[in-house]
Amino acid sequence: MDQARGRLVLGRFEIPIPRSRAGRIATGSALIGGGILGFLPVLGFWMVPLGLVVLSHDLAFVRRRRRRAAVWWSRRRAARRGPPVQG
Repeated sequence: MDQARGRLVLGRFEIPIPRSRAGRIATGSALIGGGILGFLPVLGFWMVPLGLVVLSHDLAFVRRRRRRAAVWWSRRRAARRGPPVQG
């Protein structure tokens, strides 16, 4: 998260989020709630992971889960690529 500009940076994407803690928690919770209703038009299941990322900025237990998932994902990608070719 870029504190100076109040934006969540995910790779090349920048998403503005509230600067107040209560606003971020409300936004993350609303995204997760909307994602649970992802079968409805306009809402989507993509909202759940985005809500978790927003909540991970303020809530330690969500942050730990996000970090574990990131480590798992990077190890999985490395295992699929195989060992580096030397020669």
